[in-house]
Amino acid sequence: MLMLSTMTLIIMIITVVVMMLATLLSKKTLTDREKCSPFECGFDPMNSSRLPFSLRFFLIAIIFLIFDVEIALLLPMIMIIKSSNLINWTITSLFFIFILIVGLYHEWNQGALEWNE
Repeated sequence: MLMLSTMTLIIMIITVVVMMLATLLSKKTLTDREKCSPFECGFDPMNSSRLPFSLRFFLIAIIFLIFDVEIALLLPMIMIIKSSNLINWTITSLFFIFILIVGLYHEWNQGALEWNE
């Protein structure tokens, strides 16, 4: 019993020492101005916040979020195909994909997917 508690104490001490060494060795001593400044979507945070900016960036970000969430919703649908009713699953999946295709077509017609200004 005494030997088990001694081994546990030794393992804990070794673990703490290794963690402290890893922390000390991983610290960077040099600081870079660019790495320490906040990154605001390509805008310089030291300039005036009232400067005009392109809304195109935000439109692209919103489109990305929409289609990123699409993937997060489509992947579980693939996983539940065996445990659900095939007809209901097919109708739901096709309806969901139809809505996404209509949205993509609308964005395309509005010119939101044109990358050149």
